Formats: sequence, C-alpha cells, structure tokens
Amino acid sequence: MAKCAICERGAHFGNAVSHSHRRSNKMWRTNVKSVRVKVPGGSKKMYVCTSCLKSGRVERAQ
Repeated sequence: MAKCAICERGAHFGNAVSHSHRRSNKMWRTNVKSVRVKVPGGSKKMYVCTSCLKSGRVERAQ
C-alpha cells in the first residue's frame, strides 16, 4: 500500500462493528496520489496524500 512521501501517512487498521456488535477486520486507506513534484534540481514522481497537496506542503511540477 502506498504511503505519503511527505507526512508518512499510510493505511490504518481497526474493527468494523456491526449493529449486533460483531467485529470484523477493517482497513482505512489514505487518499494517496502519484504526482510529479518539484524538488531541488528538477522534478520527481512520488506518492503524496491529498491533504499535503491541498495544504501546499509540496508543489506540483508542470
């Protein structure tokens, strides 16, 4: 599973609890996109979560 290269955010695991309170495994995936990002000396393709893109922690390359 992809992980954000900026904030290291990845998938979280827990329990899905039904109405009758029976538990099963659940996984919450992060919204991670593969984007071209400006880095010193050019651009690089990396996985970045959408919250890092929206907050402006990284800048997209054209």
